[in-house]
Amino acid sequence: MNTRVVDFRSDTVTKPSKEMLEAMFQAAVGDDVYGEDPTVNELQEYAAQLFGMEAALFCASGTQTNQIAINVHVKPGGEVICHEESHVYKYEGGGIAKNSGASVRLLQGNRGRLTATEIEKWIMPDDIHFPVTQLISLEDTSNRGGGAVYNFEDIEAIARLAKSKNIPLHLDGARVFNALAVNGIDFKRYAAQFDSISICLSKGLGAPVGSLLLGKKDFIHQARRVRKVMGGGMRQAGFLAAAGLFALKNNVNRLTEDHAKAKQLEDAFLKCDWVESSLSVETNILVVILKEEAKRDLYIQKLGECGVKVSAFGPGMIRLVTHLDVSQSDVDYMIEQLDKI
Repeated sequence: MNTRVVDFRSDTVTKPSKEMLEAMFQAAVGDDVYGEDPTVNELQEYAAQLFGMEAALFCASGTQTNQIAINVHVKPGGEVICHEESHVYKYEGGGIAKNSGASVRLLQGNRGRLTATEIEKWIMPDDIHFPVTQLISLEDTSNRGGGAVYNFEDIEAIARLAKSKNIPLHLDGARVFNALAVNGIDFKRYAAQFDSISICLSKGLGAPVGSLLLGKKDFIHQARRVRKVMGGGMRQAGFLAAAGLFALKNNVNRLTEDHAKAKQLEDAFLKCDWVESSLSVETNILVVILKEEAKRDLYIQKLGECGVKVSAFGPGMIRLVTHLDVSQSDVDYMIEQLDKI
């Protein structure tokens, strides 16, 4: 019976390394609701400086940072422009409507990416019949787009449009470090395009919990109030913040290793006669498109019997995500199992 387990379901399944755990145990802590947790404060200051933003707020999850940002930016009855496959719309429990009373304008775009030309068509005129466009939200990398990365020139064009229309621009940057590892853009130059940025610490960076919301000081001041209303105020959160600090300082540069492993897996899958194609790997996410849509769950089951965990990703599609807990040996083992299916 196979006892080896390799988990490709998501980069959220990573566990803290020995060194990260040591940093957590040694953390100085205080009451963060009072603003007195020194490690949380250090994490927030470090992240803000890294991206050239004025301030940051440590939160429990990327969903929380996204929903807080939206709540600060919009008023009930307003409208958020985002891609139809975006996480803020598709995977956050209807939070835009529930938390902020706003509607959404869902746009199409290549692999989860929007363009300024398309966005401009749907910015509402000043007409009492229409909701007021109050926010534009982008996602980089795009999860549903198979880890697709924005062309930075497209982001700059969208930022110019947003500024000209006086509409704030938010980034769901759950995997923004994966994007930056590919496009090579300076962190501060990249962040300067946005009014608010959500970054996740518990995906490719390997922290057990946490995301950060970045923005101007007055924006973060308002965000802290919204976090409290949403029940997100944490007390001695420095133990978790220490993991985030370790992640930012040690696990960013290695992300290209994950990208290389995902590409290696893609090459192996495309050699299988039961695979039609893939969403071309750009970062650490591989989406495989099967020739026989109805056999998706069977292939997932067969891989599971070999100790390989993968995710269903829509009709006839399987997703694999590489991360710091996936070794080269794990990748080699995965490729060996393909010959047994």
